[in-house]
Amino acid sequence: MNFFPSRTLALYMVKMFLIRVFSVAALLVVVLTSLDLLGQSGRIFAYPGNGEAELWTYTSLRTPQIIAFALPFSVLLGTLITLATLNQNSEVVSMKAGGLSAHQILAPLIIASMAVAIFSFLFNEVVVAPATARLSAWEKVEFGPIPETSDVRTRVWVRDGDNLVNAKTVIGTGSSVLLKDVTVYNRSENGLRSLMQGKEARFTGTDWTVTDVTRFDVATGTEEALDSVQIGNDLTPDQFTLSDVSADSLSYLNLRTAIKQLKEAGRPTAKLEASLYHKISGPLSVILMPLLGAVAAFGLARSGQLFLRAVIGMALGFMYFVADNFSLAMGNIGAYPPILAAWAPFLLFFLIGETVLVRTEE
Repeated sequence: MNFFPSRTLALYMVKMFLIRVFSVAALLVVVLTSLDLLGQSGRIFAYPGNGEAELWTYTSLRTPQIIAFALPFSVLLGTLITLATLNQNSEVVSMKAGGLSAHQILAPLIIASMAVAIFSFLFNEVVVAPATARLSAWEKVEFGPIPETSDVRTRVWVRDGDNLVNAKTVIGTGSSVLLKDVTVYNRSENGLRSLMQGKEARFTGTDWTVTDVTRFDVATGTEEALDSVQIGNDLTPDQFTLSDVSADSLSYLNLRTAIKQLKEAGRPTAKLEASLYHKISGPLSVILMPLLGAVAAFGLARSGQLFLRAVIGMALGFMYFVADNFSLAMGNIGAYPPILAAWAPFLLFFLIGETVLVRTEE
């Protein structure tokens, strides 16, 4: 029952594992960031006035997303490199000769993976979610001036009966929400009757007051200026603030609050609930990597099957990522319950990893 019979051996394996994980992560981040920047630089420079500073801004906002994406793959590859190296140098044989079981050999790596999982979760909450929200807002304005307000939404479309309302910028929450650069498309029988543009709109409690309005009548071709116009008796503030909730742009607590508000407004939340659960199961997936890659650690290196074992371990790891994405897609369309969509791949591949390990080594 003593999973760490040697403190020196455990620290040696943890150090070896973490160095390889973060080395692979650094390599992947540099390569993926460079490729992404090459693909997006044209769009960034397309906005007048953008230059090198905007490239660095984009890099600072995009890199956290790439780190979060690459970290699970880095743990998988770091595991395979670590275990294959130990096997190649006959260190695994020495550990087993000293009385360690397969689970005892993997225990230091699993504990280190838990630390990486905690780091990944906190990094996603503190860095990735705000950076994603800011980058998304920047992309919606075609890499123009980035909105300064943190609770800003851009290019929101809402339907009001047959009419369509577009707000270029939505600021705030609740009854104090402010719409800027509002356009109202007044339609009747699938035809456009008039087009109304206003500087801003505020909620009065029953409807919306749009100020500095310019109204164009399609039938007569005339245009008139109005100080203010009342619109949207059936429009509520949450239709603008909750119309486009992005799970990737919100932290765990903020996403849970948004889901609660959507439920109170009678909106579907299954997709967001699956993403909420995945904010925990996703970082925890790195704990599976030592288990799935363990096949590379065992078997005699001189038998010539070390490469084949490493390939099998890599295949198991990538099969998990495929199953995880597939399960989330099924949850998004309502085929799987949210909690099953987020946790089923984790539990399935935990059992697969344990089965392979027990059947072959224990």
